[in-house]
Amino acid sequence: MSERLVVDPITRIEGHLRIEARMDGANIAQAYSSGTSVRGIETILKGRDPRDAWAFVQRICGVCTLVHGIASVRSVEDALKIELPANAQLIRNLMIGAQYVHDHVMHFYHLHALDWVDVVSALSADPKATSALAQSISGWPKSSPGYFADTQKRIKTFVESGQLGIFANGYWGHPAYKLPPEANLMAVAHYLEALAWQRDAAKLHAIFGGKNPHPNFLVGGVACPIDLNSDSAINAKRLAEVQRLIQSMVTFVDQVYVPDTLAIAGFYKDWGTRGEGLGNFLCYGDLPSGAAMDPATFLFPRGAILNRDLSTIHEVDLHASGEIEEFVAHSWYDYSTGNDQGLHPYDGETNLEYDGRGGVQPPYTQLDIAQGYSWMKSPRWKGQAVEVGPLARVLLLHATGHAQTRELVEMTLSTLDLPVEALFSTLGRTAARTLETKILADAMQGWYDSLIANIKAGDTKTFNETLWDPSTWPRQARGAGIMEAPRGALGHWIVIEDGRIANYQAVVPSTWNAGPRDTQDRPGAYEAALEHNHQLADIKQPIEILRTIHSFDPCIACAVHLTDPESGEELRIKVT
Repeated sequence: MSERLVVDPITRIEGHLRIEARMDGANIAQAYSSGTSVRGIETILKGRDPRDAWAFVQRICGVCTLVHGIASVRSVEDALKIELPANAQLIRNLMIGAQYVHDHVMHFYHLHALDWVDVVSALSADPKATSALAQSISGWPKSSPGYFADTQKRIKTFVESGQLGIFANGYWGHPAYKLPPEANLMAVAHYLEALAWQRDAAKLHAIFGGKNPHPNFLVGGVACPIDLNSDSAINAKRLAEVQRLIQSMVTFVDQVYVPDTLAIAGFYKDWGTRGEGLGNFLCYGDLPSGAAMDPATFLFPRGAILNRDLSTIHEVDLHASGEIEEFVAHSWYDYSTGNDQGLHPYDGETNLEYDGRGGVQPPYTQLDIAQGYSWMKSPRWKGQAVEVGPLARVLLLHATGHAQTRELVEMTLSTLDLPVEALFSTLGRTAARTLETKILADAMQGWYDSLIANIKAGDTKTFNETLWDPSTWPRQARGAGIMEAPRGALGHWIVIEDGRIANYQAVVPSTWNAGPRDTQDRPGAYEAALEHNHQLADIKQPIEILRTIHSFDPCIACAVHLTDPESGEELRIKVT
């Protein structure tokens, strides 16, 4: 029980994550998740104009730029009770939908697939047999024997040169790989195709937001006017391009992503019994069908599921004390009120003045798990550790009777011949990400059609200037800006006093999932998932740890933010 396995850093994620596992032979007995950069972005925002916050918080992460921007403007709109024009909400939905499709496809092929796909094994595949396999599961046109033979030559060139490049440092030949060579070759070919496809998928953000990453946003709407006769606005040509992009996303998801997920999962059914952990799930809800942020109209419902009980959806209040709280008992932070109690984000603190429980520098030789061991906090909902993300959303959709979700879940379980309990697993988490991508890609067409109908009816408004003048604001206001980011429930809480930001707290998906133990020593989602039925085939190549951690799609940059280790200064910005 004393042997400790360290994986640091976890690769193929955004940010810096360390996992330590206490081993009982080849089995993981206990696991500890540590974010190894310090959080500080909220302190940068204090005293600033709340209408500018979105531009700062997008820099929390190089991947999740859009989602933080939207959560930020929504927090200000919630605080000041600003209503959006219908077109603005539709455009935001389209941008969010594109973020999901782009993010999930990239995660599957470029961050997670190599946990299941042996690249080197593809060299021994028969291109004709690979073509037959590909054509048996999909009508994707790039499936000829010649196409796969050419792909195989590209892989061979990598291997023979001794420079695997993007495929370097994998556990190739590991006994835990189960795919036949032909399935490996097919998956690697689609890996390479997705690299090119994602360049096209990112264009939708540039059309509506001016650029990608870091698209432009605006409190009260969106920053893109609609004028069909203007070259500098959303015109007929740009709208036609949006339609083309949506169709491209739908086609790739239907003909490549979904079939590949099912084909690969069929060889790893045993992972339908590993990696659950908590059994508690939380969803803030998102994607309204109307102009208002009304949870009754959300595509993704708001609620919590406890102990796997899909028959009971617990209501979630984003503003009430005693519901969402962050704890720091095992974090490298201090609360002025004491570290044994949680704080609601409205009252949250990002206090970097550490009290000496191990020093400011994290102990990289071994985590002091009895004290603080992470630069992440420990969010809890009504005291419960919960999982957020695609699995939580699909379970909420399924539990609330969403017809397409139920059909897709039934199809998946039937195809794989797995029981419903397999949803609560590493495999279920990965499959849920694929299924919600299909749901979102299809939903984008409906939002686009509604936007076009509004424009044809003469409604081109995309911005509400109401309350834009700070002199009309209340002296004090506070609001919660929430959204369902691809990685899970994202919330930005803002307190405004005299027209300036008095407090700002971002509770992000990877803080919910990757946070350390709380005051009662209850593990977070990563830790609990690793402690659930994980036996390592080769302790020197712990691919099993990577499979479960990657199934959450970690974004540690969102959960912890960088500081200068020499000066202790987070960032100095010159305002002109």
